[in-house]
Amino acid sequence: MSLPSKKLTIATLFIAFVLTSCGLIPSQSNSSLEAVNVDESGVAIKGYDPVAYFTVSEPTKGSQQYSAKHNGATYYFASEENQSLFESAPDNYAPQYGGYCAFGVTQEKKYDVDPTAWAVVDGKLYLNLNAGAQRVWDKDRTGNIETGNDIWLDIENKSIAEL
Repeated sequence: MSLPSKKLTIATLFIAFVLTSCGLIPSQSNSSLEAVNVDESGVAIKGYDPVAYFTVSEPTKGSQQYSAKHNGATYYFASEENQSLFESAPDNYAPQYGGYCAFGVTQEKKYDVDPTAWAVVDGKLYLNLNAGAQRVWDKDRTGNIETGNDIWLDIENKSIAEL
């Protein structure tokens, strides 16, 4: 590689870095990492089994022994049967809004969740920040779901910092 080409490449990379840092070019890695709520290990729902909300109607801790990946997140399950159910239809069991707080989404925010603050509505799993957020969200589930569905389309690929 000749020296002028090398300078051009370094200059181009520097300009791209500056524009990305200033938010003028969206950062793919930042937004895609935050489309699904995961911990530092990439585990969703704090390791709770998403299928158990449907099959036993209660939050149930999963095990690393039974795991599956979906949309960049790792989900844990309480049993091989639950793992198989999830793998056969992950969109039927994965929480709505990427596993972020359902009430927070209605406020155009991405909040973490407490897996014990939950509801299954019309065959879909919704999680909330805590019991208080759950109570507020429960007061108008239908309206909050409609609002959340509309807002999620706008914020899904935005970073938490952008909101």
